Amino acid sequence: MKKLLCFIWLACLALSIGAQKVLNLDSCRALAIANNKELLISREKINSAHYQRKAAFTNYLPEISATGGYMRTQKEISLLNDAQKGALGSIGTQMSGAMQNGIQGILTQHPELTQNPQFMAFIQTLGNVDIATPLNGLGNSLIDAFRTDTRNMYAGALTLTQPLYMGGKIRAYNKITQYAEELARQQHNTGLQEVILSTDQAYWQVVSLAGKKKLAEGYLQLLQKLESDVDKMIAEGVATKADGLSVKVKVNEAEMTLTKVEDGLSLSRMLLCQLCGLDLSTPIALKDEKENDLSPTPVAANGIDLEMVYGTRPEVRSLELATEIYKQKVNVTRSEYLPSLALMGSYMMTNPSTFNGFEKKFKGMWSVGVVLQVPVWHWREGTYKVKAAKAEARIVQHQLDDAKEKIELQVNQSVFRVNEAAKKLAMAEKNLEKANENLRYATLGFEEGVIAAGNVLEAHTAWLSAQSERIDAQIDVKLTDIYLKKALGQLNVDK
Repeated sequence: MKKLLCFIWLACLALSIGAQKVLNLDSCRALAIANNKELLISREKINSAHYQRKAAFTNYLPEISATGGYMRTQKEISLLNDAQKGALGSIGTQMSGAMQNGIQGILTQHPELTQNPQFMAFIQTLGNVDIATPLNGLGNSLIDAFRTDTRNMYAGALTLTQPLYMGGKIRAYNKITQYAEELARQQHNTGLQEVILSTDQAYWQVVSLAGKKKLAEGYLQLLQKLESDVDKMIAEGVATKADGLSVKVKVNEAEMTLTKVEDGLSLSRMLLCQLCGLDLSTPIALKDEKENDLSPTPVAANGIDLEMVYGTRPEVRSLELATEIYKQKVNVTRSEYLPSLALMGSYMMTNPSTFNGFEKKFKGMWSVGVVLQVPVWHWREGTYKVKAAKAEARIVQHQLDDAKEKIELQVNQSVFRVNEAAKKLAMAEKNLEKANENLRYATLGFEEGVIAAGNVLEAHTAWLSAQSERIDAQIDVKLTDIYLKKALGQLNVDK
């Protein structure tokens, strides 16, 4: 039982290893797009530009900030000096002494008052009243009331700032981020078309080499059959050894050609696997390589509208967006030298507070105002910076004009190559018909003994060349169609 299970497991493993993935052109494109690192990076650049655009829009909104602080000082702020504190602290004693001195002065100047019992009783009553103590207490309370106690200071503020006019800077930044997001998308589309183009080239390269491998194998079989026939004819004496050696040389050349084609096909498959994000050793088979006749339909390339091409090419759109971005950068540079106006509102509180004397409480107040900043003189620095920004904008505009000229040339070249590939395919089909007919007559003549082996080899060589040219012409039609779509900006996943 264990041996049976082991055998089943080994058989399943062998089938899984030997199984080939059959891919068509669309599946190869999808794999390449999904696994290309440059496209993954460009997608993240789109996300980054999107969030930068959202961040730029927040500049229109008010900004709220909170600030708080604490400070410990060695000494406190005093509103009274030491002499004033001493005078207030002894005000009662001073007033009591002054009153006693005043009474003594009155009695000295008017001794007859001492004979008045009522006045002397009043004087005695005043002497018995203690006014120094309450007045001294009142003075000390005034000293305490004027004490600030600023050794521990707390402060906090909540500030709101609403831009009203920043010289056009906020609006320019919003437009720049909008253009930058679209520019990131256009650059992604450019990279997408490059990936599709590389994948299609690798795909049709594999198909071409697979067709040439079949052709080399068929050619080798023909030569091996011819070699067998010549050996029989040599044995019968109707052919020479020189004829046999000529055929053997051709057989060896065919075997070397087959080896080179197989090596090239293996490398091409590895390249396609790498583009598709597969392991290089993954066994893959392409749908089109199983077709004996691709029979491509030549593309009609006439009546192309260049303005429409400019609108679909991501490179042109990217340069147009770059031009707009540099125009807005001119506005940003200019805004640095224009007036700016902002609305300010804040609520500030402190401890100790000064709104009801000096109190060790948190108390605050609100304030509203506007801030206007007007640049007065910059030694014409702003003028020079604006001119420099305008020069950069003109540079991008020139690059855009140059790109349009090159695209026009590229489109015309692609159209020429498409028409040329169609003509070559038609000529290759005719040459193949002639080569097939020539090979058939040569084979019949050789079997009848009226044609030498050398002529048969020449017919085989001409047939091989015609077949190879036909394969190249078919693949060329496919590739030139791709190049034309790339030049027209129409090389997308669904096309």
